[in-house]
Amino acid sequence: MKRRACLTTLAAVACASTANAAGPDGGIQIHVDLNVDPAKEKQMLQHFAKDFKPAAAKFQGYIDVKIIKLRKAFVGKAPEGLNYRFVLQYQSEELRQKWIASDIHQKVWGMIEGTLRSKNYDVLLFDV
Repeated sequence: MKRRACLTTLAAVACASTANAAGPDGGIQIHVDLNVDPAKEKQMLQHFAKDFKPAAAKFQGYIDVKIIKLRKAFVGKAPEGLNYRFVLQYQSEELRQKWIASDIHQKVWGMIEGTLRSKNYDVLLFDV
């Protein structure tokens, strides 16, 4: 019976450690509103999946990254030209800064930027 109690405790500790990996508050999220050229949409999605996401995932502090396509604004008005939103989550802003300062980030973000109609995009930082 003591063995079962020990294993249960170890499992609980492992789950708590995994849950806290992002920090007590879940880290940060960056939201970038993009105006992707419709003629280059497929190219952007390929760069995101094959280049950007795998590179970002290798860096310390990485939690998740998504690219989401705007379907419709139900209430209010979407920012002009917005057709995609890029969402990156890291354990901290300090760790994200290390990622964006890297040479590989410059390369893979440049691939995404090359598909945009404008490089004047909003970048919003959120606490999670």
